[in-house]
Amino acid sequence: MAAPQFSVFIATSLDGFIAGPGDDLDFLKAVESPPEDYGYAKFAASVDALLMGRRTYDKVVAMGEWFYGDKPVYVVTNRPGTSTHGEKFVSGTPKELAGQLEGAGHRRVYLDGGNLIRQFLAEGLVTDLTVSLIPVLLGSGIPLFGGTGAPCELSFDSADSYPTGLVQLRYRVKH
Repeated sequence: MAAPQFSVFIATSLDGFIAGPGDDLDFLKAVESPPEDYGYAKFAASVDALLMGRRTYDKVVAMGEWFYGDKPVYVVTNRPGTSTHGEKFVSGTPKELAGQLEGAGHRRVYLDGGNLIRQFLAEGLVTDLTVSLIPVLLGSGIPLFGGTGAPCELSFDSADSYPTGLVQLRYRVKH
């Protein structure tokens, strides 16, 4: 069995922040336009599991809505957690986590959480990125990129723009 593909689907402010100060996500409201989901449902249907950082998980749980249905969710953490939707709490290096997910039979995994994404990029484990740019400048917050170690080359796949001003960019990671 081959190691799973790790795919990123994330939104950032135009200046590269995935959350504002205090983990604030209010900037995402600038492009809310139901029923438009910017391809999220199609992407979510293409993955068979999610691997997210603990900080991201805590933020999602605080929102009160579980967005992942019955897909397996793995939360990377060194702190104990209580599963409320069948999620599993795991720890390890990116390569160890990839091995765990491969052993569980996963083929394509949605990778979420800034720190986790940076770690997996640094290890060369991310296969593709979908980054939605929100037409807002936050000035500070949690950056998506930075601190990944060595440069990471990307191959442009496609882009879409929407009436809300959101621009979505898709890249393959060169290995």
